[in-house]
Amino acid sequence: MSIPKIFTNNLSSILLWWILFLVSVMQFPVEIRARSLTDVTDGTDEEQSSADYLKSYAEHMKSYMNLSVEPCDNFYEYACGNYPLAKADHFSLNRRNNIMDQTFTLNDITVQLLGRTQLAETLNVSRELDVAQRFYNACLGAELVRFSAADPAYLNLIRSSGGFPAVDGASWNAYEFSWVNMSAHLTNYGAQGLIHEELVAAYPFEPFFRPPKLGFDYIVDTINLAGNDSRAFRLNDERMRGYLKAYNVSQERITEVIDGVFAFWRDALDVTEEYNDLCESFESTEDDEAEFPQLGNYYAIAWNGVNITKHNECETFFLALDKVCTRHPEAVANYLAMKLLYEFDAKLTEAKYQQDYCVGLIRESMPFLIDKLYMAEHFSEETRLEVLAMVMELRKSLRKSLEEAEWLDDESRVEALLKESTIKSSVGSLKNEALIDRLVREISSLKIVEDSFATTKINLARYRINTDRFSSLHFEEMTNDTLPQTTYLGMQVQASYYIIDHSINVMAGILQPPIYHRAWPDSLKFGTLGFIVGHELTHGFDSTSSMFDSKGNVNPWWTKNTQRGFDIRTHCFIKQYSNYTIPEIGVNVNGIKTKDENIADNGGLRQAFVAYQSHMKQQLEDPEQKKTIEQMPGIDLNPDQLFFLGFAQLFCSEFKEEHYYKHMTNVHAIDKYRVLGSISNSDDFVQAYNCPLGSGMRPENKTCRLW
Repeated sequence: MSIPKIFTNNLSSILLWWILFLVSVMQFPVEIRARSLTDVTDGTDEEQSSADYLKSYAEHMKSYMNLSVEPCDNFYEYACGNYPLAKADHFSLNRRNNIMDQTFTLNDITVQLLGRTQLAETLNVSRELDVAQRFYNACLGAELVRFSAADPAYLNLIRSSGGFPAVDGASWNAYEFSWVNMSAHLTNYGAQGLIHEELVAAYPFEPFFRPPKLGFDYIVDTINLAGNDSRAFRLNDERMRGYLKAYNVSQERITEVIDGVFAFWRDALDVTEEYNDLCESFESTEDDEAEFPQLGNYYAIAWNGVNITKHNECETFFLALDKVCTRHPEAVANYLAMKLLYEFDAKLTEAKYQQDYCVGLIRESMPFLIDKLYMAEHFSEETRLEVLAMVMELRKSLRKSLEEAEWLDDESRVEALLKESTIKSSVGSLKNEALIDRLVREISSLKIVEDSFATTKINLARYRINTDRFSSLHFEEMTNDTLPQTTYLGMQVQASYYIIDHSINVMAGILQPPIYHRAWPDSLKFGTLGFIVGHELTHGFDSTSSMFDSKGNVNPWWTKNTQRGFDIRTHCFIKQYSNYTIPEIGVNVNGIKTKDENIADNGGLRQAFVAYQSHMKQQLEDPEQKKTIEQMPGIDLNPDQLFFLGFAQLFCSEFKEEHYYKHMTNVHAIDKYRVLGSISNSDDFVQAYNCPLGSGMRPENKTCRLW
């Protein structure tokens, strides 16, 4: 991840950015129902079942491919060109891609788990499962496609938070309004107002702030909000107009209110665009050390005064934003009121997507309950051991890279090898039974109001935020080695390198197609899961990790010579990715912001291929090792080629214009360029597909490499 050097001494800033999980997985095909990894039968039946499955899955992989494109010309188009037409039918306001679509697979599994009453009894979570079932039924029975924005429950919440001048008219008092207070109330229900709160992912898990992202369906900036005919303007105008119509606001008043919000956004953008994602001003100002006293109100409302952050770089930003809000109090209140409505709006286009929405709410709001059921039914010791063996093979590959990297001097190499030798490897999830049990028991506090789904949903939103903040609010009851709650959650499609305890973690939710299946050839496993593990391991040896030693302590271990060698090679990646233009919006990839993720992609791909070759060599040398077929039936690719196809198809995606602008704030490059950038630097790919120099995937002889 890209972290400004000025923040390298700010531990909270580093933790916020670095302890976010980095890689997700992709969608399991709808045609092949989600199932337990252990439900393949023994003997002949197992072999036949595996053969049938591989044939079916190979057809799914082929459905994404555009075979009219030569792989050496454009490997992303070759591997993923047909994805927009072949992808499963699901509703999403975000971009669609295989990695993010994996959540729909988890939704399918969650529906099954909601019916496991006997399993719940065995695990002593029957009462909590009953609450989940009741909410699920209430959600399925509610009218969600036509959002009831004017429901009294929502209006009462808005009025108690700061008011809705577009609806309340003269009874709304601008002199009593505080944008800070209203933003604080919004965070209590999961809505991000003008104070964007996140949690530092290390004890005591204090709140941390970032500049807000303005807008609804389309995040706005100065470029896409230049005129009233832009898609950014139209989508946001339509969203606000729908909410205001629900309250029978006159057309003339609606236009006036929306014009006010856009005017506020344009002035606010003049401020937000002067700061980076960590609230650091691009130009130093006299107010750099200024304090923003109103934050005290924020902590009182959102946190009851508990766990007040000691490291807040956003106060200067808030002071500048406050001047804008003071000029637009009514517009700010209207915007925040509609942001709260937007949080509760399912935003569905058709009723057929309602089940996915309802079960998704349960999975995301009651994750530790569903996780208990999932881990008992969908995770096996056999899987854990096989994946752990893959992790160890990837670590051997990483160690080889550390030994061979000529830019590491002897002193730094010794530290790097020591650090590799002390990595903790975990597959499934980490354990903290006492904390997990407390989080599960909290579900009983959720009140379901039978005759008001709006009230029930408000209750769920507040419960969910309280759960997310649980460790933060109760940190004094915990030891300082307590890890973030998400590390104890197996049912998530994530793998991560956690910098504080120097560990690589592969969560159980990622261990299903299309990231992993026990019946797959090893070439495909290493191209998908192997790449993801290699990507995360590489993060343990980048510019940020160079400040943490093998014990997870802040202790920079790179010498000046090593730093110089790193910077030279990093510049190659920055230049390469910055030259990729996103034609849909006419903007280039930000090579500086995405550099660490691009380096991890390149290093992870290379290490995964080396690990695969090593693994196959060991198989050949061991006469007792069961030999596997390294190809997929019906796909005319050799094992090495299949390895790279599996990698590329992780990132098959479909973007709309608004998704590009939203993704531009991300530290990862656009999916397409993650594939093209890594592939064009890979000598192994060139050899596997016999690509000539001057082809699209090898335009010139010079390539970028760090690990």
